[in-house]
Amino acid sequence: MWDSVGDFLAMGGHAPYVWGSFGMVAAVLLVEWLLVRSRRRRVQIVLQRQSRRSTANGSEGE
Repeated sequence: MWDSVGDFLAMGGHAPYVWGSFGMVAAVLLVEWLLVRSRRRRVQIVLQRQSRRSTANGSEGE
């Protein structure tokens, strides 16, 4: 297997491909997480506004 940490990190000469792949996956997961969080906040704001409008419209008739 590997005789040292350096051998492990070198991945038998395939380090740029292996670590680049890991890096790209980590970057894509981070971006996706940030986009989902942003979308969730926007949806929550829209739902809160709609709820306030429906509450205000419902109390006008009383």
